[in-house]
Amino acid sequence: MQPEYVQGTDEARAGWVVIIPVKPSAIGKSRLVGTGIDRMPLARAIALDTITAAAAATEVSRVIVVTDDELIAAECAQMAGVEVVTEAPASGLNAAIARGAAHTDGTHRAALLGDLPALRAMDLDQALHAALNVDRAVVADAEGTGSTLVTARVGVPWQSDFGTDSFELHRAAGFAPLSLRADSSLRRDVDTLAQLNDAKALGLGPRTRQLVS
Repeated sequence: MQPEYVQGTDEARAGWVVIIPVKPSAIGKSRLVGTGIDRMPLARAIALDTITAAAAATEVSRVIVVTDDELIAAECAQMAGVEVVTEAPASGLNAAIARGAAHTDGTHRAALLGDLPALRAMDLDQALHAALNVDRAVVADAEGTGSTLVTARVGVPWQSDFGTDSFELHRAAGFAPLSLRADSSLRRDVDTLAQLNDAKALGLGPRTRQLVS
């Protein structure tokens, strides 16, 4: 049963701020070399489809994209509800997310990986809706070892531990795992050709679909 939405505060009604870190396309998605698709446009398409889906979620009030990629930043500038924060050089994933989190105040916050090309807004809404019931939450990737989303309710200090075996790291740090169905688009991040094919079966976003097709 889906948990009831918390409506007791202005912050809850205001919605979530979602932070999405995006590597420069020159270095992003290096394991997708050899797919027969130009890797740099593919990396940008995956990121932009993720950002677009997040911005369309009804639980989301604002999206903050942390990136040094000028083309990503230019595209985001045309999207309603999306802001860009310039990433510090060579800062790393968790530092980039923390940089975005520093631009939030008095809101629920979530960090979403920028490599979910099949993401559907309704799946993100479901997870954020459930996350209102715990201080911190985490969503496991399809393999069950990584994390695709972490959250912190308003007033809870920000923390993230993305990287190798991040799901267990987040659990050990007190993040509550959110139970989502196995084929939730929020769980299918893409780093390899096999994962891209799995995302294709779920239904890719329009930019990625155009390149893959």
